[in-house]
Amino acid sequence: MDALLEVEDLHAYYGESHVLQGISLAVPRGKVVVLMGRNGAGKTTTMRAIMGLVPPRRGAVRFAGKSIAGLRTYAIAQGGIALVPETRGIFPSLTVLENLTVAARGSGPWTLARVFATFPRLQQRTRNLGGQLSGGEQQMLSIARALMTHPDLLMLDEPGEGLAPIIVQDIHRILADLKDEGVTMLLVEKSFAFATGLADTVYVIGKGQVRWHGRAEDLKRAEGVKATWLGV
Repeated sequence: MDALLEVEDLHAYYGESHVLQGISLAVPRGKVVVLMGRNGAGKTTTMRAIMGLVPPRRGAVRFAGKSIAGLRTYAIAQGGIALVPETRGIFPSLTVLENLTVAARGSGPWTLARVFATFPRLQQRTRNLGGQLSGGEQQMLSIARALMTHPDLLMLDEPGEGLAPIIVQDIHRILADLKDEGVTMLLVEKSFAFATGLADTVYVIGKGQVRWHGRAEDLKRAEGVKATWLGV
């Protein structure tokens, strides 16, 4: 397995609270890996620890064969990881075009033309301020802005959270298209259908530990895992 990202025995804390208790996972190149679990299980903290937003106390994080544990977040981002947070994090006072161009870094596969081909709705809103967009449009802008950095790994934290079902379908379709293009992704997702419809591999996290991992198809049949750790 050609793993682009490897996490081994990762431990992280919020204050004295031991949130991550030995998380290990791998994200192969060109694949989609999804982290699932109940609220408070440690999914978002895992992403934040990978990104350096929560400093790991113990364990290894390797990206493209190099250790990134303990690096500053900006250095991790410059190394090829882009995070689309649940809060979306766009600039509300900048236009759609400005949000995209301010994120652009160097030359790479994701030009404005390609982004607008992937997100035609954004092309129709280029002069609108980020704060004037709908929730779904803001999520599309957040994903598009991350792609403008030409990431080797795209991480998304609950991309469908709080959106209308028809918009969630749009986001799912866009991510499926990105998967078909070979974009490597790590997602946090609570929706069982959304997650299993995209994932090559699923890691189920509960109380800060990996409780199960395997193919999405196998998870569909793992009734005990779904009942205990997902509430499905």
